[in-house]
Amino acid sequence: MTKILWLIAGVGIGFVVAHQVAKTPQGEAFFADVDSKAREFGSAVVDGYKVREAELRGAIADAEDVIADLSRRSR
Repeated sequence: MTKILWLIAGVGIGFVVAHQVAKTPQGEAFFADVDSKAREFGSAVVDGYKVREAELRGAIADAEDVIADLSRRSR
């Protein structure tokens, strides 16, 4: 139970410190840089997801074509 209280206290203190640091010009620049990098990372993840989804959809379409072709041949 005390570990949870220490965790909550640490998060609270960290939030207060981050808020105070963000008020300074250097802190504002730091958090803007962190935000920019986080958005860039998020965009890269989304792009990778979309590319992989397109690859999988193409593979499914190819498999459906092969199945349809085999089905026609067996008649």
